[in-house]
Amino acid sequence: MTCLHIAIVGAHARYLINFRSPLMQAMKACGHKISAMAPDFDAETRAELSAIGVTPVDISLSRTGMNPLTDLRDIVRLYQTMRRLNPDVFLGIAVKPVIYGLLAAAMARVPRRFALVTGLGYVSSESKSLRDRVVQTAARKLYRIALHKADVVFVQNPDDANELVARHMVAPDKVVRVNGTGVDLVAWPLMDLPGLPVTFALTARLLAEKGVREYVSAARRIKVKHPKVRFLLLGGIDSNPSAIGETEVASWVAEGAVEWPGHVDVRPWLAQTSVFVLPSYREGVPRSTQEALAAGRPVITTDAPGCRETVISGQNGVLVPPRDVDALVTAMLYFIENPQQVSVMGQSSRRLAEERFDIKAINEKMISVMGLDDDLQTNREIEMSRG
Repeated sequence: MTCLHIAIVGAHARYLINFRSPLMQAMKACGHKISAMAPDFDAETRAELSAIGVTPVDISLSRTGMNPLTDLRDIVRLYQTMRRLNPDVFLGIAVKPVIYGLLAAAMARVPRRFALVTGLGYVSSESKSLRDRVVQTAARKLYRIALHKADVVFVQNPDDANELVARHMVAPDKVVRVNGTGVDLVAWPLMDLPGLPVTFALTARLLAEKGVREYVSAARRIKVKHPKVRFLLLGGIDSNPSAIGETEVASWVAEGAVEWPGHVDVRPWLAQTSVFVLPSYREGVPRSTQEALAAGRPVITTDAPGCRETVISGQNGVLVPPRDVDALVTAMLYFIENPQQVSVMGQSSRRLAEERFDIKAINEKMISVMGLDDDLQTNREIEMSRG
């Protein structure tokens, strides 16, 4: 098979490593060369990529905000980098890498161009301030221009697919749905459940739209009657305009509503968790929830785009309306009052992870759609013969 040079652009080096290493390794296994492009490489992230045979490439790209001069400069520099690297294939992941990366790749005449939309989020949210509405309108227009330059646009849930088509941002025949990022079912085995008291956990960037304040409000109300129930809040302070400040989070800890270890390795905390909670307003398909499913944890999440894909209500968890603290409290009380359901629904969560969120199946689909899979079947046969 011909070796192709694939340029992958992400908003964070650490994101590419934590979430896309299996995809890049699968591409490498097909005989391709990979350049991973991000704005914040350091010695550690460079070494981690080099260890799997991927070349790190520095780029200029601000993750948040829309400064026309800064963004124009970033597009020009991305174009110059694309011209220098001369890749055969481009893949942009998340908002700015998709928009500015696609524009730069098109100008550099990269032959094959792909986008992975990991959630519409801000683009589809209801903005209240004039500034937010202006920025949102500009983002939608840029999305429309950029996505028309893609051969295929990968999306992670049907709501995002329908909205992109309805807003004429992309043609229907260019949209391909994949089930989120996926999770390595070997690296994330079924975990033993903790004993009582029931422990809830939310893992997310500390943003308002993740439903963090609703989670804390529910925790306050439940602790009045069930003071021993634990509420874990796992995640770091973010630079996003809707980020929740450290002072506010510290006040929640001081009053005893939640435990907040900050941005941590989620595994040991998930081992302490009975039920995973994500009251988000909208997602692509959250990786944190997929990991909780694999670990065998019931899930309480919202009946919202991207979130509803992770729960079959009544089987492996409960769906609640977004922004509804009353419904969130009711769902939590169900598990407190029926602790045997934690194990029953947890087993169903693991089965759902195996059926829907196996990272190998998701990556193979992406590679096949991108036309990079001539060697996939051969590699799979070799693995089976070795196993």
